[in-house]
Order: sequence, then C-alpha cells, then structure tokens
Amino acid sequence: MNVLFAASEAVPFVKTGGLADVIGSLPQALAKLGVDVRVMLPKYEDIPGEWKERLEPVTVFTVKMGWREQYCGIEQLVQSGVTYYFIDNEYYFRRKGCYGYGDDAERFAYYCQAVLGALPHIGYRPDIVHCHDWQAGMIPVLYRAQYAQQPAYAGIRTVMTIHNLRYQGVFGKEQFRDYFSLGEEHFSGYALEQHGGASFLKGGLLYSDFITTVSPSYAEEIQTPYYGEHMDSLLRSQSHRLAGIVNGIDYDTFDPMNDPHIAVPYRDSLSKKRQNKLKLTERLGLPAMPDLPLIAIVSRLVDQKGMDLIGRVLPELMALDAQWVVLGTGEPRIEHMFRDAAGRHPDKLSAQILFDEALARQMYAGSDLFLMPSLFEPCGIGQLVAMRYRSVPIVRETGGLKDTVQPFNEFTGEGTGFSFTNYNAHDMLYTIERAVRMFHDPQAWSQIISNIRKKDFSWRKSAQAYAELYGKLKERVI
Repeated sequence: MNVLFAASEAVPFVKTGGLADVIGSLPQALAKLGVDVRVMLPKYEDIPGEWKERLEPVTVFTVKMGWREQYCGIEQLVQSGVTYYFIDNEYYFRRKGCYGYGDDAERFAYYCQAVLGALPHIGYRPDIVHCHDWQAGMIPVLYRAQYAQQPAYAGIRTVMTIHNLRYQGVFGKEQFRDYFSLGEEHFSGYALEQHGGASFLKGGLLYSDFITTVSPSYAEEIQTPYYGEHMDSLLRSQSHRLAGIVNGIDYDTFDPMNDPHIAVPYRDSLSKKRQNKLKLTERLGLPAMPDLPLIAIVSRLVDQKGMDLIGRVLPELMALDAQWVVLGTGEPRIEHMFRDAAGRHPDKLSAQILFDEALARQMYAGSDLFLMPSLFEPCGIGQLVAMRYRSVPIVRETGGLKDTVQPFNEFTGEGTGFSFTNYNAHDMLYTIERAVRMFHDPQAWSQIISNIRKKDFSWRKSAQAYAELYGKLKERVI
C-alpha cells in the first residue's frame, strides 16, 4: 500500500498548529503497519538549517499555472522511516511563516499543482493521495479534471481530511480561473462556489473519494448548522462517505518517564508527580500548597477555547481552594484578563503569556487538573497529553473532547475526567467545583487515575483505522 500525504506543515520541520503534530506522527504509525507512507510539504524558509542540510535533490520540472509556467524542485529526506518530499520554489515559499500572505491563493494553488505534477518524477506511485485541510483541497479537483485519464495517474484514490472546518480557503473566482485550467462548470453553485468566491476545501470535499475528520463527534457536529460553518448541508449530502477517526499523540514524544523538560521522571507515581508540582510552583513564584489542586490551562487564549466562559466566572474561580497556572498567547483582552487576575491573586494564579514548550510539559507534569472548556474542538491534543501525564481533564462535551474524556461517575467508578454539556459559564464552574471536591477524595482520585492508566491514546488504533480505510478504497469496496 502506497500512501502520499499532502499537507502544509509537519513536525519536526515546521508547525503552526495541531495539523503539524498529526502529519509528524500518523505517517510513522502507518509505516509500522507496513504502509509505504510519504509526505509532500512546501520548503519554507523557516525550516531549521539542520533539516535543510540533509535534503537531497530528486528532480526539477515545471508547473503550469493557467498561462504561466513555474519552476519546481523536489528535495527529500528520510526521517523515522518516512520519506518527506519538499517542494522548492523560492518565489512562493522563501518567506517567514506559512500563511497570512496576500497571495496565499496563488501559493497553495501552485502547491496543489506541484504535488500532482511531481508524481511521474519521484519514482513513487501512490495508491492513495491523502489531502489535509484547505491548502491541499484542490488536489482531488485537479486529479479528477486533468489527471485521472492519464495512464501514469489512473486508479489513484483521494482522501480529504478536515482538521478544522472554519478554515476553508475561500478566494475570488477570478483567482481560481487564473491559476487553474478548469472549465466554467467548476464555478457554478454545486462545485467550488462559496460565499460568492470559490473554496479550496469545498473542492476537496466534493471531488475526493472519501472524507475524514479528526473525531467521530466532530464528524456528526459539522453536519449541523451550529458547527457546520455554512457547509453543513454539503456534508449531510456526503455523509455516506464521511467518517471521524480520532487523533492520537506520539507516546515517545509525550512520555513523562523520558521527558527532558520535567524535573522528576515518573509514570504512575503520584508522589513523583507531586514533586513536579512543587518544582513548577517554585519556578512560577506560587506558594507551595501541595494539598490544593493545581489547575492548568495550556491554550491559545481565544474565545474558541472557552476563554470567555472563564472571564464570566473568574472571581468565583479565584475563590476556589485551588491554584492556577496559565500558558499561552492570543487575543490582547484575554491576555490582559489573565495578567490582571494574576496581579490581584499572586498566591492563586500564575499567568505566563508566551509559548514555551518546556514550560508546557512542566505544566502537564505538575498540574492535577487540566481545563479545556472549548466552544468547539475538532479533536484536541491537550486533553490527551494531560492524561498521558496523569493530569485529569475538565472539558466541554464537544468534538474530540467528548470522544476521549469519559465523565467520572462516583457510583460506578467509571470515567477519566470531568465534563459539562452546555456552553455555559456556570455549568463549567460547577464542574470545576466538583473536580476540586473529588481531588480531596483519595479513593475517587486514585480510581480516576487508574482509569486513565488503562487508556491508549497513542496513534496505534487510529493508524489501523486509516489503514483499513485505505485498503477499502484501493479495493474499491467504498
């Protein structure tokens, strides 16, 4: 089985969000199952020199973009058993950052054309091209319109994965006409048209052979108007070829037994976890209060992550018998809210308005509880890392949070965390209050930790689900 991933970022080369974690981990898990997975990325300026020095040239060809022809170089390296190809074009990719430029439509139109154009030149013929998020969304459209009938390309199947439906790659129709040699039928209502323009993502959803998203609950949610980002009716019409497969995390990367960033290695020892808690509070200038729960928030500080709920009940949260640590950056008003609260409650709250991976690991290791009250969350990685580090999650029941955190039931002893259903500040407050009470119940707390210990949030099961899907697509069972 040959599978080519088309994605715009991947750990350890370049990262702006959770997509990079998936593309850095899932191919390795698939490779362990015997799938020949390769990944094709843009060669950004921000890729560290240590990786660029290892790149080997593969081929050079030209990419036709409407009336223009553009240079394309392909370079490669092998990392952790996976071959990564890098698309080299300095005009489009030799600039800081990945996204946010006025010519992003042209840059990723070029990327989609280059992925397909490269296939005859790299000595690798995929059975499946797996496209991730809007930046790769035009690949299924171009394949079906321009490549499927060519002998070198015949029989390839395409998968489109939605990592976050909010980002749809919508640009003017005139840009699409300029960059892609597509007939006018592609710009009518049912095809690429979206909000008066045209959408990369919509193209991928309509023209791919199968659609996945990153949790079963999110797959259901995006078929409703509330979560559907104006694509819910389209997704309902395609529900027969839509499935949610929950993300995992890399158990080698996130391993409290071998994490160089934390003070005391541990696996299930709560006494060693408490030592990390004391080291963390000492580093952040909080008084040592080992008998109080330490609640962590490691997040982008934006309303999508539930920060407005926290703002609504912040005085009540500060009145709890608990300490808080916050790490992240985001909207200035939310950053100010946490800085102000930390100034008012220096014994209760430390607000670190920055991003620091080492400190994030120390917060996972040192916290007792981990709060994620998201408005929506396609999958979420924080709650999975928290449980790996035996920090008990408090989440809103949405998307992947609902699928991965089972609410604790003190009567049956089942459950791995605490959750609330409605996007309501006081529902969140009551759930946090209950979690704090359970922290002080040694029997209940040890039961929750024991339940978490039995869970497997590695990529193993998710990779098996993807491999089965690829197999069915290749055999044309679906």
